Amino acid sequence: MKIEEIIKTNSPLALEKKTLLNIMYTQNVISEKFNEILKPFDLSIEQFNVLRILRGQKGKPANMCMIQERMVAKTSNTTRLVDKLLLKGLVFREVCPHNRRKMEITITEKGLELLLQLDPLVDTHEFSFSKNLIVAELELLNELLEKIRN
Repeated sequence: MKIEEIIKTNSPLALEKKTLLNIMYTQNVISEKFNEILKPFDLSIEQFNVLRILRGQKGKPANMCMIQERMVAKTSNTTRLVDKLLLKGLVFREVCPHNRRKMEITITEKGLELLLQLDPLVDTHEFSFSKNLIVAELELLNELLEKIRN
């Protein structure tokens, strides 16, 4: 469906405006579908992102600054996200032995098991949005999106 039909406009859109509306609307569709996957697990997209970052550490602790740097949504309150994950038993937090002002965060076994449950659901979700594109189109789309950001 064309963006003009979605937003129900009869006026022609400037190409730049149409492009940004398409990007923003598509991002919302993807996020809504992803939230549907995470809802039964009582996780937000941002909490899921923190868990994936911690799993990528392969057992090594991460500090709040490092987690924040790797977040997809840079506006997220990392401390609040970690606190919520801590209450759910998905992460462990301790004071760094070398720097008492620094907190070290690691994913728990329960957190790893949750991600293992979510992995096939997330893979299916990601495939569902790319299945209509061939590899060359996916590569071009990534290249163009990176070009827009820079």
